[in-house]
Amino acid sequence: MTNETPTARLDDSLPPTAQAELTGTDWAALPHFCTGRHNVSDTPDILIGVLAGPARRVRAVGDLYRLLLNQERVFPATAPAALIVAALLGDPRTVAEDRWERRAGRRPLRAELLNWLASFADTARRDVEEGVGTARDLAAARAARPVLLARIAVFCEDGNDPQVREAALAATALLLADPALAPAVPRYAPAVRAVLAVSVDSYYRWIARERLAAWGEDIAGLLAAEAEHDAALARARVLADDPWGEGQEEVSRWLAEQPEETAALNPPCRWHEGWTAPAQAGPYEPSRETPVPAPGARSPGTVARQGERAEWTFTPYIGVGPLHFGMTMKEITAALGDQPTVASHTQDGEDRRLDFADFTASGIRALFDGDRLGCVAVNALTGPQVRWDAAPLTGCVLSQVEDWLVRRPEAQRPGSLTYSPAGDPVSSELGLAIRSQRSGDVLLTRPLFLLHDWLDLWHSLPRDEWDYR
Repeated sequence: MTNETPTARLDDSLPPTAQAELTGTDWAALPHFCTGRHNVSDTPDILIGVLAGPARRVRAVGDLYRLLLNQERVFPATAPAALIVAALLGDPRTVAEDRWERRAGRRPLRAELLNWLASFADTARRDVEEGVGTARDLAAARAARPVLLARIAVFCEDGNDPQVREAALAATALLLADPALAPAVPRYAPAVRAVLAVSVDSYYRWIARERLAAWGEDIAGLLAAEAEHDAALARARVLADDPWGEGQEEVSRWLAEQPEETAALNPPCRWHEGWTAPAQAGPYEPSRETPVPAPGARSPGTVARQGERAEWTFTPYIGVGPLHFGMTMKEITAALGDQPTVASHTQDGEDRRLDFADFTASGIRALFDGDRLGCVAVNALTGPQVRWDAAPLTGCVLSQVEDWLVRRPEAQRPGSLTYSPAGDPVSSELGLAIRSQRSGDVLLTRPLFLLHDWLDLWHSLPRDEWDYR
């Protein structure tokens, strides 16, 4: 049985192989992370959007990560989608460059699709016990690896754009974890060492060292070079921060000349050498003070009663309530049924960039990156009550929510819980930051729901947000 969606039938702009696989797949039987949720794209729409105009393709690539590889997991739709993504690589439209949600700098769409396929290949080599998905979904992901390798191989050659070649070699090296593909290792190992092991992308370098070691090759020199590189950067940063240090100007100039780190903004945590899983914890002990919404009051400007708030839930890195990350202002307005009372813009040369919009009646501030929704801030006094595992996050006593967040099992994973310079707890597992808002003499919680590249609050939030009271 095939499920030829209306979108798939009307669209004939994909390469023939991709189009045939798209229309010949029963997508209704293959859900992704949030299939059926309001305002969330179905897999065929995501795949078609990859070759659409600039704004749509950036959102579509983001959705590949958020919906088809969410939290480094595979879903029923992931493997067939990966085969179609690989079939898109040869399309001339994939040479278009853009900025992508998960990486610094600009790179061709083709390189970013290969990066997504590398993430897919990395996930496919794990075990079900590591939380990558069901045994059936993992088996489908592994079964796709030989076809993916055949479709990616041509992009590993010398004549390709350097960013494309590196991304293709990264995906290939991870696909070769399949024992059935082991005979191809001698063909690619020299390029992995010569190209990937010296990349400016630290994740690529890690892939090269990890795979070469798995193939029985000597990586002592690579390990020493990486350690020396890290030590040199650390020493230089210390000197550059010392205004009275000897050679401070030269060191600052040297740092400025170093190539930009282009690794994923939220790479798999296990790629850091030396990381080991924490010891198995005992039964989860909830906080002594479970978050409790502050009592409401009837006087103007004070906290809304709980019965007066809308009730929302959120899905990490996907959206909150009716809002989906990547929405435009028009889509947000339609979803909320509300018009913005304030919209702040920044003039950047000839361009006018939208920073944020306040929806006072809804108690929401929408923050934008490239005119697309990247962060949702919920007003502590009047905004909807957003819950996670039934625990309320809006308008609660700040210390209670922080204590609850610190004690959650996710917080035990290295780097999963950090603090902004203002002392706001930020969970990378949940895409959640807890900021405060004053109500009289009390500080109440004002939760922020974020995309990966917004986790660094200090550099991502506009100045007006830091002044918010």
